[in-house]
Amino acid sequence: MHKLLTDSPGQKMLLLGNEAIARGAIEAGVAFASTYPGTPSSEISLSLFQMSKESDLYFEYSTNEKVALEVAAAAANAGVRAMCMMKHVGLNVAADVLMTLAYLGCKGGMVILTADDPFMFSSQNEQDNRYYAKLSGLPLVEPSSVEEAKEMMPYAFDLSEKLGEPVLFRTTTRINHSNAVVRLGNLRERKCKGDFVKNPFAYVCVPAVSRKLHVRLLENMDSAREEAEKSPFNLQKGEGKWGIICNGVSYNYAADGVKDLGTEDKVRILRLGFSHPLPEKMIRDFLGNCEKVLIIEEGEPVLEEAVKAIAQEAGLMLPIRGKTPELFSRLYEFDPAMVRKGIATCFGIPYAAPAVPDLSDLPEIPQRPPTLCAGCSHRATYYAVKKAAEGKDTIYPSDIGCYTLGFLPPLSMADFVICMGASAGTACGFSKVTDKKVVAFIGDSTFFHSGIAGLINAVFNQHNFTLVILDNGTTAMTGHQPHPGVDMTKLNMEGYGRISIEAVVRAIGVEHVTVIRPFRVGKSIEAVKEALDFEGVSVIISQEICSLYAKSLKEHKGRPFRVNPGKCKNHRNCIDDLACPAFYLQNERVMIDPELCWGCAVCAQICPENAIVPVKK
Repeated sequence: MHKLLTDSPGQKMLLLGNEAIARGAIEAGVAFASTYPGTPSSEISLSLFQMSKESDLYFEYSTNEKVALEVAAAAANAGVRAMCMMKHVGLNVAADVLMTLAYLGCKGGMVILTADDPFMFSSQNEQDNRYYAKLSGLPLVEPSSVEEAKEMMPYAFDLSEKLGEPVLFRTTTRINHSNAVVRLGNLRERKCKGDFVKNPFAYVCVPAVSRKLHVRLLENMDSAREEAEKSPFNLQKGEGKWGIICNGVSYNYAADGVKDLGTEDKVRILRLGFSHPLPEKMIRDFLGNCEKVLIIEEGEPVLEEAVKAIAQEAGLMLPIRGKTPELFSRLYEFDPAMVRKGIATCFGIPYAAPAVPDLSDLPEIPQRPPTLCAGCSHRATYYAVKKAAEGKDTIYPSDIGCYTLGFLPPLSMADFVICMGASAGTACGFSKVTDKKVVAFIGDSTFFHSGIAGLINAVFNQHNFTLVILDNGTTAMTGHQPHPGVDMTKLNMEGYGRISIEAVVRAIGVEHVTVIRPFRVGKSIEAVKEALDFEGVSVIISQEICSLYAKSLKEHKGRPFRVNPGKCKNHRNCIDDLACPAFYLQNERVMIDPELCWGCAVCAQICPENAIVPVKK
């Protein structure tokens, strides 16, 4: 039995933040869950996916976040508790649904989890999705700890049903990927079947209906504001004339900072866990007891601006500070030392930062830039394209996935990356306004997510570029989740369809379609040359299973390779052209780590002396 299905209220369990969130959803009686995987939210999906195989919970990996929110919205409006989860930029994809879903509301409880990523550990931006709550007019809650993340989930579902609106549940990477001891609660019974009662004048958003629904939404927000005033997740701590207002993980830093500075008798803290709509009366009362207030929040000054507006309307003239050069930045994650210093600076508390330890006698830590795995087929594909394009002036739009790491030297195969699916669309633009050869890269999961539309656009408008679809048989970057092209029988799972990328591409109308096996280097280079010479839209589908995925499926049969020192002339083509992490230098000679080598044989095929050979059994 999956550990998160344990029915032992009161039992303590060490859980990852994302596991705690999944457990909270199960305790809330969630019956329908959907997602498109994205770090830092991926382990929530994995946990629910695994539990769905042992229970009556329905879970699906949807084609993209927009579809995931659509299927969950339908389930919730049929009276079933539904949850949809995604990373912060995923909500951009689902925003079209979100904005109108707020008008429709929901019948069963519905939670939309958005996992923000301050410092961009695994993301292309660090947008603050609290703005989506303001934009859509939906309630938003945000936990401050792993255990609170679990406790807040049933509250969010209950709040959703009470208001008749979806509730946004915002986390950050520090919550998602921390571990803590969590006390298990009661498991509610799941209601897995619902019923949809037809009422077009409440569910069909034509203008005449939407005008009435917008009134309903604003009324629901008034009710949500009343709920915020009495929410157990909006709490005050301490006494004194200095005030701190904070949210999320910042609360822990603030509480520790006040304690470390010895100012617990001088500082009161207002922590907002139900942070949209804000509890305005609670904030006014808090400000009325303070001489000076500091706002501590990662990301944008959302709280700061709102609190200043509340103070102005109440005629309160106290200083309210937050995002200033000497206090807190809009950039990156906060940390305890930063917050401690900010508190001391704001309130004029004598403070000397701990001395920085002298590390001059320690060797410098070697840098380890992110790289494609040993045996990654993307490296072989990039090599083939680079060789085929020699002598051509090229632009390489790329996309979101493992293969984005191809932007680093020596591969240098990404020149322009925006968001999921944008490689095909941006290739259209580059091909029209430049005379350069455009070669775009996109992964198999990303192609299904949002790349198809760009390719259709290219065929319709008769653009001229080559799209390389890197088909490694899984959604590799976020942990090997399935997508519509995955062979689910390899995972011993029945009841799934499978869509052929080649069939889709040909059906769109692409005239030049080639399937290559990138570990066959010579043939791949020739196939890429033909595609590059084709006038119009050409597509190369590079098929080779992800090396880590193959290992998990026990499909890896290759043997590691070694360098024959008698033949090697130390040209270093292997390192300089491929940069496979299995290579290293010993006494200025190239060596191969047999524990890392995958046995793909790409390096053996490009060595001019044939000095790279398989290790004998």
